[in-house]
Amino acid sequence: KHLVSFADCDFSSTLTNVSFFDFVGGVQLLQGEDTRTVLPVILIGICVSGAVGNLLVLLIFLRDFRNGKGSEVKALLASLASTDLVILLLCAPVRAVTYYKQTWTLGSFVCSTTDWFQHSCVVAKTLVLAVTTRAKHTLVPSATGPLYCPTWMHGALAFIWIVSMMFPIPQMLFASLVPHGRDTICVSEMPVCASVFMRLFYKIYPTATFVVPVIFTLAYYTKALHTAVNHAPSPQHQSKVTLVLLCLSGALGLMLLPEWGTFTWIRLGYNKPPVGLIIFAQVLLYACSSLSPVILMTMYDDVRQGLVTIWFSATCRGSKHLHSNKCPQTEENGAEVGANAVPNAVSKEMEKTFPDVEHFWTGRRNTHVEESQDPVPWEREEKISGVKAGQ
Repeated sequence: KHLVSFADCDFSSTLTNVSFFDFVGGVQLLQGEDTRTVLPVILIGICVSGAVGNLLVLLIFLRDFRNGKGSEVKALLASLASTDLVILLLCAPVRAVTYYKQTWTLGSFVCSTTDWFQHSCVVAKTLVLAVTTRAKHTLVPSATGPLYCPTWMHGALAFIWIVSMMFPIPQMLFASLVPHGRDTICVSEMPVCASVFMRLFYKIYPTATFVVPVIFTLAYYTKALHTAVNHAPSPQHQSKVTLVLLCLSGALGLMLLPEWGTFTWIRLGYNKPPVGLIIFAQVLLYACSSLSPVILMTMYDDVRQGLVTIWFSATCRGSKHLHSNKCPQTEENGAEVGANAVPNAVSKEMEKTFPDVEHFWTGRRNTHVEESQDPVPWEREEKISGVKAGQ
């Protein structure tokens, strides 16, 4: 009872030249203080947690490439994490502000581009995961440089983003501001003259950018995982990476299905879906971007090891700040304790060993001794007698 339905906003019946009506940038004209506060809080929580996770993943991959441990799969997963980070930092806050204000307050430019930009990022995510089926899991050669990336990957990413930005162009063309009392709302209104072509387009668009790539990716990694486990000579590492990519593709397909379903449902002119379902689909879209780094950190061995390394580096650096000389030698860091203990013990023993002998040799160094002052004259006499006997 706290949500306004599409029937309550009878814009489509008053605008005879419009074939369908939809809100842009989040459902507006919501009623109820609980909806106004709960939804922004949920979205902000998803944004913060997801942004931190994706930043850590990017930091780990950058560190691997600098150390010569990068691969083509890691480069594409870094691109995926960057796209998720953009969605969480630029798209989700727009929905949070819209749900809080209940009207549109971000201007006409954001109204025209917000859905187009979000769809571009979502399509790019799906296509990047599909391209990982072409990438190799092996490490790049160190001779090619720490940030080596094949030429085909640059071309593939450029092609993906061009396609991803071109397909959602109607989202930008049909978006506009509409006055509603003293306020304004951001809506998408498709004219009747374009309805025939756009109905065909909205059947091709989700199929080409979501359904086909997801089915292809899931099928490929399912087959690859079966082959790696049963037929590969050393299947352990390859099967783990394949399982990670399979889980990423499955999570993306399941969590984006409600968003694509409601999107197509509205554009094809069927009965309007419930507003609660639309909001749930949008929340799942942002939760998908926050779930990807969790999957990588828990299932991908290289990312998990990199996370542990970053954690120990951060704690050690913090300990050095507290203790200016060195990191505290704890039980968990036994190797460091042993490595430091040996040279310290040796140096202490050297300081305690025979100080009088050291003084004796220091005093005799570079010292000229006269024959009359020779402390051991019998040695010289023995040498002289030995020479005479030889003669």
